[in-house]
Amino acid sequence: MPSATRAPSPPPVAERTSSTGSSNPFRVLRRHRNFRIFWTGQTLSLVGSWMQTMAVGWLSLQLSNSAFIVGLVSSVGALPIVLFSMHAGALVDRGDRLRIVRFTQAVFLLQAAVLWLVTWTGQVTIPLLLVLQFVQGLASAVEIPARQSMIIQLVGRDDLQPAIALNSSGFNLARVVGPALGGGIIGQFGIAWCFGVNALSFVAVLWGLFLITLPARAHGDGADARGRDVSPPLTAGASTARLLRESTRGAMEGLRYLLKPGHVRDLLALVTVGAVFGGPYLTLLPVVARDQLGLGAGGYGAMLAMVGVGGLVAALLVAGPISHRARKGRVLMGAALLFPSLLIAFAYTRAVPAAFALLFASGLAMITWNALSNGVLQLMVEERFRGRLMAFYSMVFVGLSQAIGSFAIGALARGVGASAAIATCAVVLLGASLATMLRSGFWRAV
Repeated sequence: MPSATRAPSPPPVAERTSSTGSSNPFRVLRRHRNFRIFWTGQTLSLVGSWMQTMAVGWLSLQLSNSAFIVGLVSSVGALPIVLFSMHAGALVDRGDRLRIVRFTQAVFLLQAAVLWLVTWTGQVTIPLLLVLQFVQGLASAVEIPARQSMIIQLVGRDDLQPAIALNSSGFNLARVVGPALGGGIIGQFGIAWCFGVNALSFVAVLWGLFLITLPARAHGDGADARGRDVSPPLTAGASTARLLRESTRGAMEGLRYLLKPGHVRDLLALVTVGAVFGGPYLTLLPVVARDQLGLGAGGYGAMLAMVGVGGLVAALLVAGPISHRARKGRVLMGAALLFPSLLIAFAYTRAVPAAFALLFASGLAMITWNALSNGVLQLMVEERFRGRLMAFYSMVFVGLSQAIGSFAIGALARGVGASAAIATCAVVLLGASLATMLRSGFWRAV
């Protein structure tokens, strides 16, 4: 039984696995028309987004010939997610999630179209690129929690875990396809057309989103005796002062809820350490490829692809057989221990085949951990806090990982070298995982 100081806990996740018991990872697409439309459009859009991410980095290097500027352009997009995600999550919990996702996807389309136009006409500059990246970050701060917390409305509680995992499969598939396609487009048509194709991909997303109809849901921060939201939603007509006041109050209430002693806080703490000390190893892959493995740009791209392939396999496994395990907590905890162990081994390998195998395995462990932790957290929290939970999750995984983790591992590598920096961060994460396993029981409860 939860104590008075713990956040209320729902029944164990194992009790809410799909009644069909099917291990087919694509079953959720057949069962839910709304999710099928959403997943298809989202995956196509992610291919374009990965093309744009690669092209922005290449463009910033062309314009500045400075590694610092390349890092600055990348981090500017993460800054609004760090600063505004919790406020955005409070607004998401008080608003129409589908409408919010439609609006922010339209902003992404406009941003990509402007980026295409100024690059195609030769008017792009570093300051303009920074502004456009900041706009993208502002939209992402709202879009990510709205989109992530909307998935349960597309599939229901029973299919939430496989749906989240299948969403991860689309992300990792796009991470493999997008940069490869972007490289071909740059070679044949020029860098501007990566942005143009990305803008077109959002047309497909918006078309799909307007085909989706969701069941009615309650809004607001207040709740009745059954935990349902009863407060009136915030609308676009609300004053700026009221929006700021209500979103700040909602953000603080959400943080108090998420940080109460209990399983949610324990898992969020481990997720935060993983995002800051685990994910940023990807930042140093170019250095490892060139200086440690003797590879060129093509080899670096292949290394990224191996991480993506491992992540794709993991996502399909989680969407299929793992989602139907009676207890997923042990798999989650095992992946949290395996991932940093693999990074330690990768940090000091000098053989290319071994490095590729370790990158595949690290991608598999990382996405298994990420997808399971996302689903488990969503099933642990009350409905009225789901938007703020996903806002916190995106602030950690996207914002802190890029704005703090990547900067920190880069600074550490400058002093001790890339291998030692990756290994040091992995040791910190491994220690956090072991400490969590020993002192917290969340992984036994789910």
